Amino acid sequence: MAASSYSATPTAMRAETLTRCCYSTTSRLIGFSSLHTSSKLLFTTSSDSRRAKRSLYIKSASSVPEQALQDTSTRLDEGASGDLVSFTPDAASIASSIKYHAEFTPAFSPEKFELPKAFFATAQSVRDALIINWNATYDYYEKKNVKQAYYLSMEFLQGRALLNAVGNLELTGAYGEALKKLGHDLENVASQEPDAALGNGGLGRLASCFLDSLATLDYPAWGYGLRYKYGLFKQRITKDGQEEVAEDWLEMGNPWEIVRNDVLYPVKFYGKVVTASDGKRHWIGGEDIQAVAYDVPIPGYKTKTTINLRLWSTKVASELLDLHAFNSGEHTAACEAQSNAEKICYILYPGDESAEGKILRLKQQYTLCSASLQDIVAQFERRSQGQVKWDEFPEKVAVQMNDTHPTLCIPELMRILIDLKGMSWKEAWNITQRTVAYTNHTVLPEALEKWSYELMQKLLPRHVEIIEMIDEQLVDDILSKYGTSNPEILVKKLNTMRILENIDLPASVTDLLVKLQENKADDSSESFEVDDSSESLEADDSSESLEADDSSESLPIHDEAALVDEDNEHEEEEDIEKKKDAITEPSPPPPPPPKMVRMANLCVVGGHAVNGVAEIHSEIVKEEVFNDFYELWPEKFQNKTNGVTPRRWIRFCNPNLSDIITKWIGTEDWVLKTEKLAELRKFVDIEDLQIEWRRAKRSNKTKVASFIKEKTGYSVNADAMFDIQVKRIHEYKRQLLNILGIVYRYKKMKEMTAVERQANYVPRVCIFGGKAFATYVQAKRIVKFITDVGATINHDPEIGDLLKVVFIPDYNVSVAELLIPASELSQHISTAGMEASGTSNMKFAMNGCVLIGTLDGANVEIREEVGEDNFFLFGAEAHEVAALRKERAEGKFVPDKRFVEVKEFVRSGAFGSYNYDELLGSLEGNEGFGRADYFLVGKDFPSYIECQEKVDEAYRDQKRWTRMSILNTAGSYKFSSDRTIHEYARDIWNVQHLEIP
Repeated sequence: MAASSYSATPTAMRAETLTRCCYSTTSRLIGFSSLHTSSKLLFTTSSDSRRAKRSLYIKSASSVPEQALQDTSTRLDEGASGDLVSFTPDAASIASSIKYHAEFTPAFSPEKFELPKAFFATAQSVRDALIINWNATYDYYEKKNVKQAYYLSMEFLQGRALLNAVGNLELTGAYGEALKKLGHDLENVASQEPDAALGNGGLGRLASCFLDSLATLDYPAWGYGLRYKYGLFKQRITKDGQEEVAEDWLEMGNPWEIVRNDVLYPVKFYGKVVTASDGKRHWIGGEDIQAVAYDVPIPGYKTKTTINLRLWSTKVASELLDLHAFNSGEHTAACEAQSNAEKICYILYPGDESAEGKILRLKQQYTLCSASLQDIVAQFERRSQGQVKWDEFPEKVAVQMNDTHPTLCIPELMRILIDLKGMSWKEAWNITQRTVAYTNHTVLPEALEKWSYELMQKLLPRHVEIIEMIDEQLVDDILSKYGTSNPEILVKKLNTMRILENIDLPASVTDLLVKLQENKADDSSESFEVDDSSESLEADDSSESLEADDSSESLPIHDEAALVDEDNEHEEEEDIEKKKDAITEPSPPPPPPPKMVRMANLCVVGGHAVNGVAEIHSEIVKEEVFNDFYELWPEKFQNKTNGVTPRRWIRFCNPNLSDIITKWIGTEDWVLKTEKLAELRKFVDIEDLQIEWRRAKRSNKTKVASFIKEKTGYSVNADAMFDIQVKRIHEYKRQLLNILGIVYRYKKMKEMTAVERQANYVPRVCIFGGKAFATYVQAKRIVKFITDVGATINHDPEIGDLLKVVFIPDYNVSVAELLIPASELSQHISTAGMEASGTSNMKFAMNGCVLIGTLDGANVEIREEVGEDNFFLFGAEAHEVAALRKERAEGKFVPDKRFVEVKEFVRSGAFGSYNYDELLGSLEGNEGFGRADYFLVGKDFPSYIECQEKVDEAYRDQKRWTRMSILNTAGSYKFSSDRTIHEYARDIWNVQHLEIP
């Protein structure tokens, strides 16, 4: 297909403005094209050194005829440099660029230049600079035809882009000065940007950190996701707890994205599979939609490399609007096709309790996989320049599945290679396995996705055929590995390892197993026949008694009744008769178990690498979650401990502390080489450093105190300890343990005199933040409980500033960038063995926050790096959890009296009239769904509150606490996403660093 060209340049522009806009693509009149099959970004750029200050180029327009201006893009693409002038952007030229965009690419009326308009104009100005490097990056990748990594994720929790972009471009000061000239402050302008609602928690934040590191480290890569119009939800906190409303982040438009109307791929649902005359399988009919690309530039730090985050939006062709129906008044029916397509990208994680919700989620996952793989294949074919060698596909492409959501990449790549490219099964399977890799993020059974076989067969019939063939191949592998000498082990392995659950084995395998069982039965009967000893007679008697037990008439009725209710010795006769009827009547057979497709098993089978995200998590993956697969393919399994980008999460969000680090280390190189943070250990006991450190923390706390007042109405003391737990609300993350600990603290305070309270407790501001999934009732009860406790404590005049409890509504990346630099204690208190890694723990440690937590996820490694004395540890360990749950089920657990006391206090109505029996009931009983304290809150409660007493003791000694804080920052160097990405690139993707010249 021919390239379709369109210009980023308005038809009318002022020459004087062009002269001043030193790096604007608009001022350079750069045309750009995108092929349907190539997705190539065609811009030009000038050369500069890897880490040098950028010198961006502008074609002087003051003496150029209009026709020459119109031809500029063509001449630049041909490589002509003309009279290009090089200079570094300054505040004046940046101000001119901002003014130009305010006038010529407006999103607002022209009368005023208020903050929202200033943000859009500023962002568009920055985007111009990014586009130059963006194009240069992919133009160079095309030229070199290098292997590229493609990172597929359902979430990318980017946060605001403006300050990150100007920081990476090293233009923060220049933009700040330019905006002052225009009557605005950079920080205020940046605050106008809404957070991109493309994620929810750690999964999406990790993906965004990885993109930042990929660009910064000059690795050729793309990100692929979905462009959610309404995000997950915007959280409001009311007297009833959490309420959800749709996100509005796209309501005013997104200045960072560029829609690629010519990058469009078909995506099919439903239909049927038929066999053509040539024997090939064809997927026909059904529902057809289109996925259109929206591209977002991701700049690296102090490098030209700017990679692409490609987000898919969904629509249908215009002709599918039924005009006849519309004009007949059937408006809803007329727009049904468009509505069904568009809603795929409306909401992140739509509720899936209904059949419609499940279908929508599966459509989302397939849309991401299908559109992305079609794009990846098209890029590979284009780079091959007409000489496609498919066996080289894995040498040019690495696809990383971030959790199980993109699992359908495996059958989709198989479908493309077999059905569309004409490969054999063997060839396609070899290519797929060498291309795809899988990151596991959870040990929670409910998060290891399973999809209904019937639903998937209806929605994606061709993919189910392919999955069935993969499953058959896996069964053969299992038979080859374990043989037939031990049928019990073989059946167990098949049951746990198959991709298809509760679905018949291939007929040949079923026949084999039946034969093995028959042979075993024959062997067993022969042993009885040969052995005529007394033991054999006893065996025969036992056999007869067992046969008798199979008959309902063989057991006396009164004995059976006694088994049903041994404690009731005085049952009425009529009740006994009812029991007789119930026993003698055959009960209906139980329904067959549902047929399911195990997505995690498919990931392990279809990929060449499987990695966990922390050392302890990766061991659990090998020893428990996928132990059978680990025995079969140990070479597949790796660990890649997560990391976070030090640019966003300390350099830009905590400039005060960053300046202190740079001053004492003597270089700013730590932003790229975080191992240099360890040098802070040399200065940890120097009083001047400690004073500066505390001053920076106090300044950040003052900002948070103002923010809390603005968002919640509560006034807090910036001199109190800031104790923070911010993360997705989930029972295993144990916000409930935290708030019950606060309730216990409050109760003990109320039992003391004012003097005793001051002597025994350090003033604290306990801050919570996070969203509970809309249909997760128990999590929403926890949010309600936290807000009720806060409302009571914060209005108690006896307590005053000694204790405050605050729930920050609508927690997101921008809020995290404010809270984390101000944090002093951060809680990472999940049930041991249940958190894969966590990344917020890394961000807190990096910013000099001391952690309290269990030996779970990355906590284990953080504690090793920062030092045991600088981490508050409590609670059961992962290897103890199973035995503790067993103890509970056997009724042997005895709760600590302090735990009983705090529950009674809650039930007394101390925090209002709301009935918390359902919430507290989950911590009680010995068995049953939603009961028996599965997450060990009661077990760990005494250890937790005793550990909190140690926190108070340490905080009273501010010199000691500051020392702990500095050592946390010094020990956080390992947890940079740069280190993680280097490991992925080396061990899984085999992609090479490629610096843009």
